[in-house]
Amino acid sequence: MPTNPSWILRSYPSAMPSVENWALEDRPIPQPADGELLVKTLWLSVDPYMRGRISPAKNYATGFKIGDLMCGGGIGEVITSESPEFKPGDVVMSDHFGWQPFSVIPAASAKSVTITDAPIQSALSYLGMPGLTAYFALLKTATPKVGETVLISAASGAVGQIAGQIARIKGFDPVAVAGSDEKLEWCRELGYRTGVNHRSSADLVADVATACPEGVDVFIDNTAGPIHDAAMLNLNTFGRVVVVGTIALADRFDQPDIGVRHLRRTLITRARIEGFLLDDHEGEYEIGIADLQSWYKQGLLQTREDVAEGVETVPHAFVRMLKGENFGKQLVKL
Repeated sequence: MPTNPSWILRSYPSAMPSVENWALEDRPIPQPADGELLVKTLWLSVDPYMRGRISPAKNYATGFKIGDLMCGGGIGEVITSESPEFKPGDVVMSDHFGWQPFSVIPAASAKSVTITDAPIQSALSYLGMPGLTAYFALLKTATPKVGETVLISAASGAVGQIAGQIARIKGFDPVAVAGSDEKLEWCRELGYRTGVNHRSSADLVADVATACPEGVDVFIDNTAGPIHDAAMLNLNTFGRVVVVGTIALADRFDQPDIGVRHLRRTLITRARIEGFLLDDHEGEYEIGIADLQSWYKQGLLQTREDVAEGVETVPHAFVRMLKGENFGKQLVKL
């Protein structure tokens, strides 16, 4: 009889999450009700936003309770359909995939994966949430002008690797902040002009100033923390800061981010600091996907994936992504 090993939230992490915060339970394969699909999981995505969902603190995404099945983005094959919109054999994506081999998802949440000129997992990467985040955060929220310097933190990650390439394509001046020399070399291959290794830097403010001699016009902030401070202290007049993520706070999620207070700097530069959520651009997704697909077909976009294999690796992959140990988009292949 087929089994369905499933990851359950066992405890809320008080610092950096560890695998011990979850328990693997063998559960029966669920059966779909009307309007639902039973899907066999092919790919799972683990993403920084999920850190907020394993905390009791208020967050923009609904949190998990102790004992809940972990869920997130995924791609799978429909096994049983209780919806006229889908049939067995269809490949779909949804944000309701459990961390398990077989899941029941609402048909209303499912979208057919019809990619023919790229691997299907790209729907979880540059043709999905990370790619669209990079696209809209940079082009719609930050609105750089040609030639402006765009500093991007977590530059080799799922969002950063795409944002840097879009900046290159559009004629901006992309500068990377990443956590290793190897990651910075990858960023240069993608078209970043230069970069800063934040782990080896003895003076982030000075190193960002060296990398951005004309100052920072736009900062795509995927991290928060000291990198944010260094960007703010190099920000040009009328600079724009787009807060996309706060992964540097993964080990102290429920505590204040204590650092330099930038109100005076914001006043002097007349900077605009704006939080970014991809859902705000839902009505424009097709425009972004069309551009991203076009660039990919033209050979203008490269991506790197970090793939773990097997359902037993899911929380391990999630934790290493939070620690910045992944190289590229973190995925799990089942």
